[in-house]
Amino acid sequence: MVQPVLALIAWSLVMLAWLYVQRLPTIFRYALSEARPQSGEVARRVPPHVQWPADNYNNLLEQPMLFYALCLGIYATGSSTFSLEYFAWLYVALRIIHSVVHATCNIVVIRFGLFIAGSGVLGLMCVIAIARLFTS
Repeated sequence: MVQPVLALIAWSLVMLAWLYVQRLPTIFRYALSEARPQSGEVARRVPPHVQWPADNYNNLLEQPMLFYALCLGIYATGSSTFSLEYFAWLYVALRIIHSVVHATCNIVVIRFGLFIAGSGVLGLMCVIAIARLFTS
């Protein structure tokens, strides 16, 4: 159960690098063109497609925290099963696909579908883990 956690953490770091590659040139251009740039103003002036990787990185710091806690709890209690590991990898795959959609074309309907699918997988993992712990 630790491998999917590490994979999603590594992916989050990829998105962190992506956001810097996208945003820094724009921010530097803006900062050099303004006498006194304000941080909030910089964020408002960044084109949406430049902001998308940053928005996705923030998303990767939200719901995946539940995934990390759940996986590490499953691991710590020795409750891992093939199905839980399969679902953990499925969750990671869905989050990566969600990130790619979010940071490139940002089609909200697709993103939402991927988010709902990932949420469902996470919920299913939680139900399976609870059932295993309380029926043992």
